[in-house]
Amino acid sequence: MAGNNSYTIVEYFGGDDGYRCGYCKNDKGNFSHGMWSHSMTVQDYQDLIDRGWRRSGKYVYKPIMKKTCCPQYTIRCHALNFQPSKSHKKILKKMNKYISKGDLPAAQEDGEPMDSVCEDAGPREPTKVCQSDLKVVASADIKDEIPNRSAAEEVQKNSVGSTAGSSENSQNDSASVSEGGTDAKAPNPGLGADPSRPPSRKAKDLRKERRLQKDQKRQHGAGVLPPKPAHTNQPKTLEEFINESLEDSSSDRLEVRLVRSNPPSPQFKASFDASYQVYKLYQMAIHKDPPDKPSESQFRRFLCDSPLEAEHSPDGPEMGYGSFHQQYWLDGRIVAVGVIDILPTCVSSVYLYYHPDFTSLSLGSYSALREIAFTRKLQKQSTKLCYYYLGFYVHSCPKMRYKGQYRPADLLCPESYTWVSVEQCIPLLNNSRYARLNQDPDAGDSQAVKDVGRALVLHKRTVMPYIVYSCKFKGRSDKAEVQEYASLVGQDCAERILLYRS
Repeated sequence: MAGNNSYTIVEYFGGDDGYRCGYCKNDKGNFSHGMWSHSMTVQDYQDLIDRGWRRSGKYVYKPIMKKTCCPQYTIRCHALNFQPSKSHKKILKKMNKYISKGDLPAAQEDGEPMDSVCEDAGPREPTKVCQSDLKVVASADIKDEIPNRSAAEEVQKNSVGSTAGSSENSQNDSASVSEGGTDAKAPNPGLGADPSRPPSRKAKDLRKERRLQKDQKRQHGAGVLPPKPAHTNQPKTLEEFINESLEDSSSDRLEVRLVRSNPPSPQFKASFDASYQVYKLYQMAIHKDPPDKPSESQFRRFLCDSPLEAEHSPDGPEMGYGSFHQQYWLDGRIVAVGVIDILPTCVSSVYLYYHPDFTSLSLGSYSALREIAFTRKLQKQSTKLCYYYLGFYVHSCPKMRYKGQYRPADLLCPESYTWVSVEQCIPLLNNSRYARLNQDPDAGDSQAVKDVGRALVLHKRTVMPYIVYSCKFKGRSDKAEVQEYASLVGQDCAERILLYRS
């Protein structure tokens, strides 16, 4: 993926100050650890979101789960095993009906709740860092300060993707099974069947049987074997619902375009103004922002800027990894935009905004279904890319529980950093806003910090382990901060990510 000279560079800012919660609207109830990312590899970000981190623009934050007013649990869907529920089918059919006939639902529904963009946290003017000027401290200096790690410590972290093939087979939602069948009519009263005659049959059944017999004779005569009977009890797949054939006279045409947002592609630049105008209308109508708040600079900062590098891999998806906008074009204009990250094992949803004229089409849920289908498509190109991350699940906010309906799904345990099925988590979260989701008392953090001295730091454009840095600059009182940072990102990430030290 990234070249050997590519580093993730972050500035850590702790998490002492509370800020406004986008879920319960508590002015000072939301607490999170935060860091500014100057650049980030997709593998490092994959590892960070698997420890509860999430980005908003270049700002990366992790909720302080035991302290924040609305605990936010990372949630992922097993895209390959997903089957649309009854409510999901209704949304897909509603969109298909609109596209084919132009029937926009009359009843306007409330705007679907989306993850709030983390605007109030993080620095406004982070330090400027240039990757090309970085120097790595001489290896001799490192060897003098750090003893060789024992073989027992060199345990490679299991990839998230390695569990894809052995992921649990969960039962499909009962609502996803085709609701076929008709009520049988009771027979008309009479004298009963004549035992000397064969049972009576409907005329249409007899015609159907004669037609089938003729077809079979014709096929046998041509040397063609009769077809096997079709299985009518198989539920439609998500792709079948999305790609359901439309009439030639469709009044509207929907096209989904994937454009790279960082670095911005020519297609992204050409559609920037139209995309921004949709965002502005969305913020004013759905989130009640004043006209001057959804500024272009805000839009760029939180939904266009990204620390993720554009990376490509021989066994990765053809468009590569990184940050993208998935634009929904209806009759030549943008009606919705999904901001997503394509990572080594997942598609991560960042945000969605849409034109308020189309609120009744449930575009938030529709786009999630399209992104799940997109994940399944990418998995055919990259086998380990098989999860769809929906951001945070907030059980204490009823409007945010809809994410738990995209099943099979897991929540990330905030203590062991292991995945637990949503079904097992809900009873725990019904009893308490914060819960250790993994009920195995012996399950611990496999990436717990064992040696903070191995954490990499960047000081005066020089890369060095923290133990070298602390010896060269004795008297610095930042060990507690580095220790906290390392515990939050995990031992492996601490040894790869450069922590900026002024």
